[in-house]
Amino acid sequence: METASTRTARPLVTARTAAVWAVLRRELERHEGRALTVLDVGGGTGGFAVPLAESGHTVTVVDASPDALAALTRRAADAGVAARIRAVQGDGDALAGLVEPGSVDLILCHAVLEVVDQPADVVAAITAALRPGGAVSVLVAGRAAAVLGRAINGHLRSASALVNDPEGHAGARDTLRRRYDAETAAALLSAAGLEVEETHGVRVLADLLPAAVLEEDPQALLDLELALSARPPFRDIASQLHLFARRRS
Repeated sequence: METASTRTARPLVTARTAAVWAVLRRELERHEGRALTVLDVGGGTGGFAVPLAESGHTVTVVDASPDALAALTRRAADAGVAARIRAVQGDGDALAGLVEPGSVDLILCHAVLEVVDQPADVVAAITAALRPGGAVSVLVAGRAAAVLGRAINGHLRSASALVNDPEGHAGARDTLRRRYDAETAAALLSAAGLEVEETHGVRVLADLLPAAVLEEDPQALLDLELALSARPPFRDIASQLHLFARRRS
């Protein structure tokens, strides 16, 4: 039987993804020696799916973009893991009809809940797809970072809209339907029967610093991002919030 390695492709672990990979690695280590069934909702070109497949796990990527799935297929073939990756065209709103209930060990839902029509329905479908005890990695856009970013750049009316809108939407030109803080994201998952185990900030500093600083000492930046990711108030002003939750057994 094929076993899974807990190694993850190091070149892909940057200050922008380190906090997420740190949590995922702990979950893989929890199941060391077993190949997991993984679902990546909105997984695009495979930034997470391919390294997970390289570690021995079987990954289904659901994405609405045929171009992204084509790029995923090429990337998987180049990495020699095409047999462990399945590409399915669809979106989060239709997830319930694409995945067998109770069949998945680990689900990734990154940058999806900001754009779907009904995030509660997507989270309910994710919960249904998980085996009891299975886990989900959720990455959402943070409201506080968007408010600060707009205010610092002089877009005060847009910042005010983000503060006052119940869903963290900045108006007609906003490319996202909603943004979250740690409490609203956790409430969404808890309402579906998921138990939030960890919450981290992602890109606490990486989106704020000039390129020269980012390039000067990447390891120092990565270490600082990890150190700040779980510490309020730094966690709460990150560009994205990462919640790791589990379906109750």
